[in-house]
Amino acid sequence: GTAFLHSVMIQEKKDMLKVWNVILVATTFVLTMFGTFITRSGLISSVHSFGASTVGTYFGVFLMAVMVFSAYLIITRLPLLKSKNELDSVLSREASFMFNNLILMGAAFAVLWGTTFPMISELVRGQKITVGAPFFNEVMVPIGLLLLLLTGICPLIAWRKASWVNTRKNFLTPLAITLTGSATIWFAGIHDFLPLVSFTICVFVASTIGMEIIRGVRARAAGGKENVITAFINLFGRNKRRYGGYVIHIGVILMFVGFTGAWYNLEKQAALSPGEKMEIGDYTLTFVKSVHTQPKQTLDKVVATVLVEKNGEKLGYALPERNIHYTKDVRGNMSPQPTSEVAIHTTYKEDLYLIFAALNEDGSATFKAHVNPLVKWLWLGGVIIGLGSILVIWPDSRERKRFMARHLTAGAKA
Repeated sequence: GTAFLHSVMIQEKKDMLKVWNVILVATTFVLTMFGTFITRSGLISSVHSFGASTVGTYFGVFLMAVMVFSAYLIITRLPLLKSKNELDSVLSREASFMFNNLILMGAAFAVLWGTTFPMISELVRGQKITVGAPFFNEVMVPIGLLLLLLTGICPLIAWRKASWVNTRKNFLTPLAITLTGSATIWFAGIHDFLPLVSFTICVFVASTIGMEIIRGVRARAAGGKENVITAFINLFGRNKRRYGGYVIHIGVILMFVGFTGAWYNLEKQAALSPGEKMEIGDYTLTFVKSVHTQPKQTLDKVVATVLVEKNGEKLGYALPERNIHYTKDVRGNMSPQPTSEVAIHTTYKEDLYLIFAALNEDGSATFKAHVNPLVKWLWLGGVIIGLGSILVIWPDSRERKRFMARHLTAGAKA
């Protein structure tokens, strides 16, 4: 789906990639139905899957019918889908968009392979082999970084055929900013290879987007009819799809900052008696007390009070909970269902999660603590992607007028 959103721009501007775009649309729908099929059929064991049922059989038949019918339509209509223009040069924005599409398809295939591998291994070898998170992390991290890099490269390359002189000129300023930013990140203490590469690419993409926006504002303000602020507002207002896309890319950058922070995640578990402490990262957690209450007959609630300090400075008290809900089973007996309410201390630098895992018989309590850096940047990136998406799809009155004018002209000629 994401690949189609990018390649359809080439179809609109250059009348290219029609067959490719139809294939992308059909593949997106098929994969959506396939995801529904594997969750409803019970073929794969997952927290998201349902129990085995006959619904999966109907979905499987429907899926096969859609695949056959889509292939038939595409093959029989190839002459109608033939594009008028072809790729002029490998060094062009069209080629970079196509490369971006291929990598996105590679990412989709990697996820599909990892998801279906248990079924494939059981079918081929008679033994179900489950693929876990390490596989997806190992495969998707380089793919994600390459996609992020292309997000910064594509806007700097000209349409049709870019000259080396012009390309070198466009890359000069972003590369200078990137080298400076990378050195700053290094001296800030980020020396691990992957985080350093990820943050450096984030700086590069941010600099290219910034350069594009500055270039657009300058062009609008050059005539003297608009000041910088008006030019900035009109730049986004009159080019919603292009600059809304840049806003989305800014959100993606912030999300990658959040993803990269996961490299430095910390986790620790300890059983503490009242007055005892545990340390994790810069935090010191002191178990003060626990209070047991029974708000209703079917609920036992235990709330722990934990003093949170960072580098000797008191931040406050965390109140994680351990709750036991009693529900009746099929025999009418009361069955306990324990749950935990996590206490969270959040900043833009990192989040501290404190889980009340168990209350032990000797009066001690078992706590799990997690320090996850840069989580808030992930959420902030999601919000900005949402705002950029709204800007992209916001109706444009000028576009409607152009649409009506084209149809009126076509009607008059007819």
